[in-house]
Amino acid sequence: MVSARDLGVASAARRRLLEDGRARGLYSGAAWSLGDASGPLDRGWTGTRATGGPALDGDDLWDLASVTKPLVGLVVMALVERGDLRLGDTVGQHLTRYAASPHAPRTIAQLLDHTSGLPGGVPLYRDHPTRESLLTALGTLPRDAEPGTRVTYSSQGFILLGLIAEQATGRGLDELTSELVCAPLGLADTRFRPTPADRGRAVATEACPWRGRTVVGEVHDENAVVLGGVAGHAGLFSTLADLERIALSLVGGGPPLLEPDTLTLMTAPRTDHLNLRRALAWQGQDPAGSPVGDTFGPASYGHTGFTGTSLWLDPEAGRYAILLTNRVHPSREERGFNELRREFHRPGGPERRSV
Repeated sequence: MVSARDLGVASAARRRLLEDGRARGLYSGAAWSLGDASGPLDRGWTGTRATGGPALDGDDLWDLASVTKPLVGLVVMALVERGDLRLGDTVGQHLTRYAASPHAPRTIAQLLDHTSGLPGGVPLYRDHPTRESLLTALGTLPRDAEPGTRVTYSSQGFILLGLIAEQATGRGLDELTSELVCAPLGLADTRFRPTPADRGRAVATEACPWRGRTVVGEVHDENAVVLGGVAGHAGLFSTLADLERIALSLVGGGPPLLEPDTLTLMTAPRTDHLNLRRALAWQGQDPAGSPVGDTFGPASYGHTGFTGTSLWLDPEAGRYAILLTNRVHPSREERGFNELRREFHRPGGPERRSV
């Protein structure tokens, strides 16, 4: 058992690391929580909501970016449990607008584990400034691999998953997320499209050249902007406390979000014979090059977000780690954040200054 002294030393080192990252301009603020099934063992925050802005107070609203994907994955898996969807269902079965598209035969499972052959981060918003034109263009994207032969991280696949969930239920993805993820856990602050009242506690992201202003309380991802702020790949905002509740549910085996067998199915590695380890909507722990380093067990899983967010869980060790930053503020230039994130996730605390 780790002693209280060791926990205190690790916590102090972690805070120093994150304060140093802020001082070096990697972000204006950071919040974090590490814990086990009993709850947080180390949590805190440092910095401001924007450069020169108000100090973080722990109730701050963060743009989760692609951490949206596994939360939408929880929605999809809850719909599978209810019988509204099956993992073998295809795009063409649920979305008639794509019945003649090359994507029509792709299955929900392939979209979830990124083996559908759909390409990665395509900036559709640049040439398609309306929701209708963007969705039409989505249907014509060429494959970059044959289905099932390669993991290609694809936000476009998760856009399709969001549309499938909506079509299967006749309800918006925001409503489904509220019903199937937020309500069971009592999440008060996890939502798409923050209200004007929420924006006062939102953490700033990029000084966006496309929009001509610093983005605050509005989704950072441009494709999600064109889609109206509600999409399967990005758009959710949340707080540290809400993410802790999600993490505790997952570390606890799934309830009340999913039955344990469903969570086991969702988080089991599916692509170890391919180039990257993926589960259903989750990243697995790759043997090399993991965004959280090499100190999590082989059964661990999680997800990162482009804005500087991450949620990682190790079911065998019974622990979780949450890191929230605005590493795209004021720009998306990589300034050393990736190395800092790996250092943050060392269970005994950072061992050296990130470079």
